[in-house]
Amino acid sequence: MNGYNLVSFIGLFLLLGICSLFSNSRKDIDIKTVSVGICLMFALAFFLFFIPFGQALFSALNSAVVAILNSAQNGIEFLFGRLALAPGTENGAGEKSIGFILAIQALPTVVFFAALVQLLYYYGILPRVITFFAKVFTKLMHISGAESLCVSANIFVGVEAGVSIRPHLEKATLSELLTILTGGMATIASSMLAFYVFILHEQFPMIAGHLLSASLLSAPAAIICAKILLPETEKPVTLGEDISPDYSKENNPIEAIVNGANSGLQLVIGIIALLLAFLGLLSLTDLLLGILGGWVNGATGLEFEWSLRNLLAWIFYPFTLLLGVPFSDAAEVSRIIGERLVVTEVQSYFDLKAAMEEGLLQHPRSAVICTYALCGFAHIASMAIFTAALSSLAPSRVSDISRLAPRALLAATFACLLTGAMAGIFFTSSSVLLSNPAP
Repeated sequence: MNGYNLVSFIGLFLLLGICSLFSNSRKDIDIKTVSVGICLMFALAFFLFFIPFGQALFSALNSAVVAILNSAQNGIEFLFGRLALAPGTENGAGEKSIGFILAIQALPTVVFFAALVQLLYYYGILPRVITFFAKVFTKLMHISGAESLCVSANIFVGVEAGVSIRPHLEKATLSELLTILTGGMATIASSMLAFYVFILHEQFPMIAGHLLSASLLSAPAAIICAKILLPETEKPVTLGEDISPDYSKENNPIEAIVNGANSGLQLVIGIIALLLAFLGLLSLTDLLLGILGGWVNGATGLEFEWSLRNLLAWIFYPFTLLLGVPFSDAAEVSRIIGERLVVTEVQSYFDLKAAMEEGLLQHPRSAVICTYALCGFAHIASMAIFTAALSSLAPSRVSDISRLAPRALLAATFACLLTGAMAGIFFTSSSVLLSNPAP
């Protein structure tokens, strides 16, 4: 373990300490749940990055996702022709790409993966995997079957994970509701994973494996942070019980593909709408901050460039250092992690890609840590989406869910930071974590 790995190790526990400062009842924090959760994260990371079989599994999963992504490209090129070609490539007819077009080259992969996930649901593959992780969390972390099942589902799917525990939401405790909300915002959906792979594959040949491992690590991290911020003081109905996912199975595989594709298309429309709205509002906010900041600079003699991104960068700068990011890269990484809160992880991953292409990050570990810390829906838009979705499933709990939403966003943010710190701990020159990103 070198100096930076040690910083990440110490930073992990300092982040837990800072998180506990926001707890509503520190005396009720279940030390066993937190300790087991941390041990699970270490065990998962060690298995994936240092055990030969884990490394082989990591590489196999990465190759599988990339192969599936390449298959999705066939459908995209059939629909959009040369517009679908990645920058610098050409098709069999000799037509060259005209450049990168987000809506055509990247977003359609979301539709393909959504259909694939629904097909895996239909054949019972995904429910079995989700149930396995749920049993592990329920037994080892001493939490309810409902919250562990929902968090486990969030490793693979997005906002629809709440449907899997619909019968249990009305009677869920406040701590359970916070864990459910946090799990959704601290992880990513499989359909979005394909999108991020498309963005960063050139810089990270092993990016798919990294994102899968980050989503796995974020599940126990979400439980840890939720149980720190709002410890369980009631007795959940499904405490220590294994429950099965509650979902409606399609009549045939074609129906599963159709339903999955339609849900994927709705997700794409939602992504486009969020990017249009939030990037536009960010620009307007920066314009207003620039005007006000100009007056402040004139009155105080400061030369600070006033923008929401820069303000968030300052807030996240000390946390970035705790993750084990070198000083030379900390300012850029803190800007990228901080902006995720308002512009979503989509824009942040694009900015990470740009920073790597422009050589703004001097150390490979900075890009790896940033990739892991960004792997979650921990932003304001997501908070609104998950609050609305969960409220629709449990109308009688709308007041509780909306009240817990900001706290869940805080817990999810800390969970993503814990995942980034874990990547920093295990980053070595001999580890599979080192994926030779562009300098």
